[in-house]
Amino acid sequence: MSDLTKQMIYDIYVRLLHLNEQKANTSLQQFFKEAAEEDVAEIPKNMTSIHVIDCIGQHEPINNAGIARKMNLSKANVTKISTKLIKEEFINSYQLTDNKKEVYFKLTRKGRRIFDLHEKLHKKKELAFYQFLDSFSQEEQKAVLKFLEQLTSTLEAEQTDGTPDKPVK
Repeated sequence: MSDLTKQMIYDIYVRLLHLNEQKANTSLQQFFKEAAEEDVAEIPKNMTSIHVIDCIGQHEPINNAGIARKMNLSKANVTKISTKLIKEEFINSYQLTDNKKEVYFKLTRKGRRIFDLHEKLHKKKELAFYQFLDSFSQEEQKAVLKFLEQLTSTLEAEQTDGTPDKPVK
């Protein structure tokens, strides 16, 4: 691969990162709009809280450590978010009868509405993404998959060991 091609790939990668940041900023507004159309009055104020609700809805019963592991968040961050979600009545905490040490979470009716709306929006995005992928051949899709797997592994390794700029293998 030529240096020019590598530079073009890198430039597009940086552009993709910037677009992703911009998209993240508009996703919450889009969620608010959809919620209003569905008559969902109360909504968490950030996407991380919405994703915690989603994680709880997908994995009930789940505890703080489970949410932290599945979402790659610190336990302290999950505690802060879950405390707020309990106060806002999106989730409840409880203990299992056979385990009084662990605190588990489940969705309230209000939280279930957020979960359902979030699932609906994700399904729409997933379908659109699959339609986009259909424009590529099987071989191209395999190359994209390999690239994304290796890039994700590299970025995850950077986060866990703090080593920036590791080359992709």
